[in-house]
Amino acid sequence: MSGREQAPSGESVQPVEIERKFLVAQLPENLQDYDHQTIRQGYMVIGADGSEARLRDRAGSYSLTVKSKGELSRGEWETPVSEDQFEALWGTTAGKRVEKTRYTIPYDGHTIELDIYEGDLAGLISAEVEFASEAEADAFEKPDWFADDVTADSSFKNQNLALRGLPQ
Repeated sequence: MSGREQAPSGESVQPVEIERKFLVAQLPENLQDYDHQTIRQGYMVIGADGSEARLRDRAGSYSLTVKSKGELSRGEWETPVSEDQFEALWGTTAGKRVEKTRYTIPYDGHTIELDIYEGDLAGLISAEVEFASEAEADAFEKPDWFADDVTADSSFKNQNLALRGLPQ
């Protein structure tokens, strides 16, 4: 999402991300057949309430994202930045970074974003699925290869993984 969107009435509407996050029990078959990208992201600001400002390099596509506090639903504003802007700001994220390979997997009308973490987080594998509504998120039936739903467990948010490492 990017910036504020306009409602039909012309009023500004806050973009919202509705997303569930799961741990992964086993990798799906034929993982190599799915599109994937290397991602490095760092956190410039992490608020005490869980809000954040994040930089991301997704295979050479750079963005700055601000997210509000929340678990299932959060405000999200994303804007592209140039490589020069990214590099100029990247130093502010020292000690608050995550590297992963993300696979995009179609599933039952949704897209699963499967993340295989690297570096200090090696061994962690999670999956995120975005939804159009909270009702749709609640009705989602996960595939057999998913494990626990960690949407409400803040220790599995990327910002906390970047700050504190793997949860106990």
